[in-house]
Amino acid sequence: MSMTGIKVLSAGAAQAVVEKIAESYTRDTRCEVNGEFSAVGAIKQRVLEGARADVLLLAGALIDELIAAGQVVAGSRAGLGRVGTGVAVRANTPPPDVSSAQILRDKLLAASQVVCPDPATATAGKVVMQVLARLGISDRVMPNMRYFPNGYAAMKWLAESRGEGELGITQITEILANNGVTYAGPLPVDLQTKTIYSAGLSARAAEPGAAREFIARLTSPAARSVLAIAGYEIDAGD
Repeated sequence: MSMTGIKVLSAGAAQAVVEKIAESYTRDTRCEVNGEFSAVGAIKQRVLEGARADVLLLAGALIDELIAAGQVVAGSRAGLGRVGTGVAVRANTPPPDVSSAQILRDKLLAASQVVCPDPATATAGKVVMQVLARLGISDRVMPNMRYFPNGYAAMKWLAESRGEGELGITQITEILANNGVTYAGPLPVDLQTKTIYSAGLSARAAEPGAAREFIARLTSPAARSVLAIAGYEIDAGD
């Protein structure tokens, strides 16, 4: 196994899983994993502009687009599972009821600030914009929106804030990975959007053999418990 390591460009929604699997992978192979985590749209743009990596881990639809663009090796896509979008508050704050569209609408209108990833580049940010539009409250809530480069950054800010009435919305995996926030629950079913995340081998991989093995570990039966704990839903179709 190569000693130089592999580079992973990954969605923030997969950060907890990548870091966990990387620990055992490095222990077993002595091959280091250098992970960089960001919003999926930002990563896709970096790859199209020539950024080098061995493994790409993004929303499955973007992996397909990169395959079509010749940036990901055809046939290398491997699904991890589905991730929904959820609501969070600062830890030690009573979690609000967000079980229905009407209740969530009221909570969003009452919030002093709503933090989420930047909708220009992040999956969860786009979901939030769709939710506000469907609830008919975009104009009323937008002045209280605060965007971050990714869900981890949004949750870190929420965890460290001292304001009252703040809500965070991002991918569930990014909420569960932060001990400084409390998971209030998923978006209501009629507003929910679940994203399939997939890994793919970069066409520019410097260590394709090591990269393939890492992808295999991410999607192996042994990884299912790690994925489930992180907030992934797994089925045979993924």
